[in-house]
Amino acid sequence: MNDDKTGHCLCGAVRFRTRGELREVIACHCSQCRRQTGLYYAATNVSLDRLEVEGMDDVSWYRASDAARRGFCRTCGSALFWQADGTDYMSIMAGAFDQPSGLAIGYHIFCADKGDFYEIDDDRPQYPAGRT
Repeated sequence: MNDDKTGHCLCGAVRFRTRGELREVIACHCSQCRRQTGLYYAATNVSLDRLEVEGMDDVSWYRASDAARRGFCRTCGSALFWQADGTDYMSIMAGAFDQPSGLAIGYHIFCADKGDFYEIDDDRPQYPAGRT
């Protein structure tokens, strides 16, 4: 079975391919993710050796904290990547994958910080802060 998946930003300037199985999607409801996306950040991740990105020159990086950076398309503004400092993996926004993605939310983090305009109404585990 081929677990390769593809995706891209809204304008197509940044395209990516992942090879192999991906982690479940984690939905982060912290204020930084909410402000960047308008709702919450839903992402899977892949080791860097299993990720190919075309158009990396069109990716801008923003340091929202001293521990990680966020990558987005400099042309259309699509949020695409999140990477913690010193790690050998990249988180990729689940919504950027071509359909059908086969991805599913595994759990929610930073639920105590979620926006007051929506409810988390699925049966997935919810954590008030990060998950250890």
